[in-house]
Amino acid sequence: MDQMTVKSILNVLGEHVPKDTSIAVSNNHQFIYYQPSKRIDLKIKPGDKIYEDTVTFKALSGGQKISEFIQGNGFGVPYFGMSVPIIDEGVPTGTITTILPSKPELLFTSFLTVKTNDSWTPIANDQVIYIEAQNRKTRVYSKHVKGFHKLNLSELELILPNDLFIRVHRSYIVNVNHIVEILPDFHSTFLLVMRDDSKIPVSQTYSGQFRRAFGF
Repeated sequence: MDQMTVKSILNVLGEHVPKDTSIAVSNNHQFIYYQPSKRIDLKIKPGDKIYEDTVTFKALSGGQKISEFIQGNGFGVPYFGMSVPIIDEGVPTGTITTILPSKPELLFTSFLTVKTNDSWTPIANDQVIYIEAQNRKTRVYSKHVKGFHKLNLSELELILPNDLFIRVHRSYIVNVNHIVEILPDFHSTFLLVMRDDSKIPVSQTYSGQFRRAFGF
C-alpha cells in the first residue's frame, strides 16, 4: 500500500471509529502507518515488526477480524484492539487495526436500546435483523421495532457477539440468523435477502471475511 492508499483508508475510517482510537496500518510483515490518539499510544513506528502477541498478527494469521483485549504484550501497554485483514485474491496482504485504551463498557451486551420517537425500546440481539449507517446515524431494524442507536457501526462491532453479527459493508451489520438467501450481485459481491425481505449488499471489502464465515 502506498501513502495515498493509506490516507484514503484513514479518510473513510475517520467518521466510523470510536473517539480516542489509535489506528495502525500494516502490510503482511510490518507496520507502515500509525496514528496515535490522545488517550493511548503504543509507540508504533513505520517499519516495526508485527509481533505474535498482537491482534494485528492474529488477524493476518487467521485471515479474519480479531477483537481482543491484550494485557501482557511487547508494547507494555494493555489495550483493546480490533484488527481487520485486507484480503487480495484470498490472501491477507495487510491489516487495519483500531486500538482503544480499554474494553468498551458495554462489551458483549445481550440487547440494544434504540430511540423510537420520544421513547426508548430494548431489542434482544436475536431479534435484530440488521443495522444500517444512515445519514451519520445508526438505525437498528427488527421485525416489530425500528429505531436509532447512539453508537456508530464500528463501536457496535466491538460490543455485538461475533457468532451472531457480521459486518458486510461499511454501512451494514447483519444478524446471520436472519439471512434467508445469498445471491450473486453485479453491483456488489453478494446480495443478502433478509427475513424481512430487505436486500443488503456485501461489498468487496468484506466479501472474503463473509465467505470464510459461511464456508464457501
